[in-house]
Amino acid sequence: MGMMQEFKEFAVKGNAMDLAVGVIIGAAFGKIVDSIVGDLIMPVVSKIFGGLDFSSYYIGLSGQAAGLSLADAKKGGAVFAYGNFITVALNFIILAFIIFMMVKQMNRLKKEAPPAAPAATPEDVLLLREIRDNLKK
Repeated sequence: MGMMQEFKEFAVKGNAMDLAVGVIIGAAFGKIVDSIVGDLIMPVVSKIFGGLDFSSYYIGLSGQAAGLSLADAKKGGAVFAYGNFITVALNFIILAFIIFMMVKQMNRLKKEAPPAAPAATPEDVLLLREIRDNLKK
């Protein structure tokens, strides 16, 4: 079997396709969460804490002047951008919570319904059973 044939069999297997779809959806979902955090949650946190913006917090390691934007400080040399780390960590926590809730709901939906009670035996079958039992006696 040629290499191309083997590759074709590998590529069209269900697991490889499922993985590819999962990676693509995961990347898109990550962008959605980044937007939720950056555009919805962080502005509210900033408003609550009086204009706080974590993403611009840094410590200059190359003697940068205080008060520069993070981008300007990075142009001046190495920076310890701990505010950006806080933002990314918050993104991760929110993403993990959302995925946890999704998996929890999927598991709840996957639970099988308890088996239905057996249907009542029709009256004619009960009568036939009674006749059978009487004939045996």
